Amino acid sequence: MDSDLVAANIAKLSPSITLAITSQAKKMIDEGEDVCSFGAGEPDLDTPDFIKEAAIEALQGGKTKYTASSGILPLREAIQEKLLLENGIEYEDPTQISVNCGAKHSCYQAILACCDPGDEVIIPAPYWTSYPEMVRMVGAEPYIVETKAENQWKMTPEEFEDALSGRTRMVILNSPNNPTGAVYSKEELEALAEVALSEDVIILSDEIYEKLVYNEKKHVSIASLSEEIRDLTITINGFSKVYSMTGWRIGYTAAPKPIADAIDTIQSHTTSNVTSFAQYGALAALRGDQAFVQDMVEEYDMRRQYMLSRLQGIRNIKVIEPEGAFYFLVDTSPIGLSSTNLAEKLLSRYKVAAVPGVAFGHDKSIRFSYATSLDIIKKGLDRFEEFCLSH
Repeated sequence: MDSDLVAANIAKLSPSITLAITSQAKKMIDEGEDVCSFGAGEPDLDTPDFIKEAAIEALQGGKTKYTASSGILPLREAIQEKLLLENGIEYEDPTQISVNCGAKHSCYQAILACCDPGDEVIIPAPYWTSYPEMVRMVGAEPYIVETKAENQWKMTPEEFEDALSGRTRMVILNSPNNPTGAVYSKEELEALAEVALSEDVIILSDEIYEKLVYNEKKHVSIASLSEEIRDLTITINGFSKVYSMTGWRIGYTAAPKPIADAIDTIQSHTTSNVTSFAQYGALAALRGDQAFVQDMVEEYDMRRQYMLSRLQGIRNIKVIEPEGAFYFLVDTSPIGLSSTNLAEKLLSRYKVAAVPGVAFGHDKSIRFSYATSLDIIKKGLDRFEEFCLSH
């Protein structure tokens, strides 16, 4: 098809490499190949039954019609309460909460609501693969800040300040981070907040992995630091990771009223509301027993510790202990291959699927997810070690 038929902003976008790797691995598995897949960015545990039952009850009870575009009021009120009690962020009005079609959708609408063509959005690298593409889709420009391993892959206030320009509109923070597992401390966030306040830079805080933290680390929401910071921050979260609800596609934004209203307007003209009966499942997730979450964290921590001990013993690679999420970003620079070349060889020759670091703005690394069974982790790391020993 003639590329002139496609808008210039869209024609220059790159497809999601993470989804491509996962899709290729699934195809090989379906064809009977013994693939150890570390590509998935979703929990391998099922959605808890009480959440599914709430959605089924809503479906059977006729909750199948349109809702308000930004979600049913009980769910928005439950999110408002959750943000206050768990995150220390107070919103006076539930209309500042918008329920969206997954946190990815939340991120895109927030960027669309705030950024004009020519604006710059600061993104620390390594970053989640979709951030720069979302920025480009609205005609703005991503400004990538290369973070350092010695700083645990976290942007420093000095790096943030150096990246500022007259066109800076927004900064994107993701803590706990995908793909590095980095978790910003309260003190680190306070220092970044000072820089943002100095130039009125909007903060997009993606907190989708907030409860997946380890080593007694504590997640801190940057919007909780002060009213001034809250009024510059869009907090994004959802149900995909913590409640194992990836396919349900429910995320949410909490924002200053003008931004919240803009997001509501965008959604009213695009998707309209999130699936009605799925919202009742999300409501049950917030109101129900949270034991599932703690069990998940303990299971992932066990896998994390096992992977750390194995990876630290493999030559030709370097690894930093992740403090959150469920990923390892493995520095493969000593091997001397591009991340795409390395990932292709690893999959085709050793039947191990991992995501090349170029997808995250770091071409000398690959990402391993430990949202998979311990048996697959053990077998996959045996193969990965064999690969590393051959280089």
